[in-house]
Amino acid sequence: MQQLIAWWIFTVRGWKVEGQFPFELKKSILVVAPHTHYLDFFLGLAIRKKVHIEFVHFLGKKELFWGIFGVILRKLGGFPVERGKNLNQVDQVVKLYNERESFHIALSPEGTRKKVSRLRTGFYHIAKNANIPIILVGLDFGNKKVVFGEPFYTSNDETADKRKIVAFFKGMLGYIPDYSITEDIEG
Repeated sequence: MQQLIAWWIFTVRGWKVEGQFPFELKKSILVVAPHTHYLDFFLGLAIRKKVHIEFVHFLGKKELFWGIFGVILRKLGGFPVERGKNLNQVDQVVKLYNERESFHIALSPEGTRKKVSRLRTGFYHIAKNANIPIILVGLDFGNKKVVFGEPFYTSNDETADKRKIVAFFKGMLGYIPDYSITEDIEG
């Protein structure tokens, strides 16, 4: 299925990949945006196949992982996470990294497919607490391209790091252009 989706998107639809995945890294967090439509998931599967990074996992809300759908999501590399006020998702994900010698996940900094005025920062704190690099990956529907940024570690200047992240995604149009990233990142 992933092979067919990759063929359709990259051969028939004419998408291109800019940059490359740093295969020398044993661990990383891929921050993929803008996430504006459920079709982004299928684009993600196609990217994994095209770039040969099928080992990259993804996170999903626990409610999605039920029955046969849960079996399929796990087989595709999904990890369920519990959401809620009293649950620290950052610690849940850092634990996944600490339990493995090699681990890569992709997630959306928006935390939803809807329009947001500020990106969420959980990915940033995961990277900082697990001491892993962040790889920014842009889904630019306007130019039909997937853009891999250079990996970087969080620094002592969180504000500068966040500006760099927002600057990377600005101008990239999501499937629903009005939901693309145009604002800042939350504190």
